[in-house]
Amino acid sequence: MQLTVHDVLEYELLEGAVVRTAKPYATARPVHWVSVMEMPVENFVRRNELVLTTAMGCHNDLQAFHGFVQDIIDSGAAALMIAMGRHVYEIPREVVELAEQHEFVLVELPWELRFSTIIEEVMIHLNDLHQHERQRSEKVQQDLLKLILADAELEKIAAYIRRELKSPLIITDAYGGVRSAAGWSRIKLEDWERHVSDGVFPIREAISKRNRDPMIRKFCTGKLSGRKLVQVPVLQVSDQPQGYLYVELPEAEGDGRLDVFVVHVLEHAATTISLWMSRQNAVEETKAALRMDFVRELANGEFTSADQAASRARSLGYDLGLSYISIVGYPENFRELFDRRTEDDNSYPDWSKNMIAYIEEEIHYAAHAMKRTIMMSYTNGRLLIFLEKPAESGHENQVNFLDLVERRLRNLLPEVLISWGIGDFVEGFSGFSSSFQHAQTALEIGRSKKGPGHRMDYRDTRADRLLLQLAKTQGMNDVILYTIQPLVEYDQQRQMDLIGTFSAYNHYQGNVSQTARALNLHRQSLLYRLRKIEALTGLSLVDPDDLFLLELCVRTYRIGTTEIEDR
Repeated sequence: MQLTVHDVLEYELLEGAVVRTAKPYATARPVHWVSVMEMPVENFVRRNELVLTTAMGCHNDLQAFHGFVQDIIDSGAAALMIAMGRHVYEIPREVVELAEQHEFVLVELPWELRFSTIIEEVMIHLNDLHQHERQRSEKVQQDLLKLILADAELEKIAAYIRRELKSPLIITDAYGGVRSAAGWSRIKLEDWERHVSDGVFPIREAISKRNRDPMIRKFCTGKLSGRKLVQVPVLQVSDQPQGYLYVELPEAEGDGRLDVFVVHVLEHAATTISLWMSRQNAVEETKAALRMDFVRELANGEFTSADQAASRARSLGYDLGLSYISIVGYPENFRELFDRRTEDDNSYPDWSKNMIAYIEEEIHYAAHAMKRTIMMSYTNGRLLIFLEKPAESGHENQVNFLDLVERRLRNLLPEVLISWGIGDFVEGFSGFSSSFQHAQTALEIGRSKKGPGHRMDYRDTRADRLLLQLAKTQGMNDVILYTIQPLVEYDQQRQMDLIGTFSAYNHYQGNVSQTARALNLHRQSLLYRLRKIEALTGLSLVDPDDLFLLELCVRTYRIGTTEIEDR
């Protein structure tokens, strides 16, 4: 409900007024305000304003009169009422034609009719309407609040907003992804997705200050399929919208659809959707935390029985009846990447949390693409994954999964290095913790043996695990410390990497030329290093027993299980 030019013309006090132009359009012209205006107009008139004037300064000056009316029309005013009798006795034909051309309402008023009387009548009418609109909008606010308190779904909230606005609408996330729609056809939704892909929506530009409509300036507007959409941001976090409400409005301006009531409903709707999203986010965060705790407890063997674990799993949407294999990932260079950043708007915990969220999203995508169920957690700086292993699948199941994850991460986060450890499959409920422990072992051996950014399968660590067992005996540990310590100390002092030199020399089976090429060393430099190794260890590199002992000590040291003690 709104006040129109036609309603104003029906006032008894305007019985002597004469409508000179565009009378059929008076019923479609809303009146939001009333004012008195003389030249110059400039930007003092706003859209849908009823303007009263004596046209002072326009007497016998056709050009001035024409320009004055043109400025009023350009401002988007509802109508122009001119007091006839002192400054203007007749509206020029050229001005009448101008108004007719723009379908703009010109009204002649008797000179003796006081402007203050008209303004008083219009303001009383507007105040009554505004009071009615406030009551309507308060009812909408209460109804929306009841929907939130009743835990209504977003679809029900969207349907209610559509009924009140009598306009189709769509609710999206921050990137334009559809959360709910009311009154949108499948074809229109497909058109929406194309516009989002092309970057048309969401609208990121600031609202134009040239638009003097106080209603429009509250929101952004755009077009979809030839229809105007009003974009309303919802759930502002650090001035960044977490979603949007889009309401479709008729193309024609001045139809009154974006009036005070509509704006109030949009604001109440945005608040309601924000509450719904906040509640939904809290629920999702709680579920995610519970799932992460469950996976961690499952991996660490903290459940007292398989039935207890299965019950918790069902409540979280997991199925422990499937077969799983454990994979552990360790992001190697988060701190280094954070320190290289130029922005300082985020703390390291917040930044690393966002990075893990990106990685987890790609892991979920890979599992979905392979049609595999996963259970995942992030704890102690490690990604803990239980990947479904169908009965007919072999080693390629987890290999293909990690290949897909790494391929996508190279595009999204090309500088991030992640080391992976792949466990083996163990039957039964205890197999969860066993597979996890094996994946942990494989990760640590792979990091020390291959370096950051590689993957290691537990099945390929048999020799290294044997060395670990040997190193746990006190006598073997003493031999390793005694043999390797001189090389470690020399490398720390001179930065010569004698341990790496020996490993390369042994890899190429004592071939000096191949070793020198691999290490990018001159032959004489390599020979100098080999002699230094023999001198420091007291071992001969041509004696098979000495070679075996030195290789054993170096390999055990490199997998990080022996601490070199200062003596």
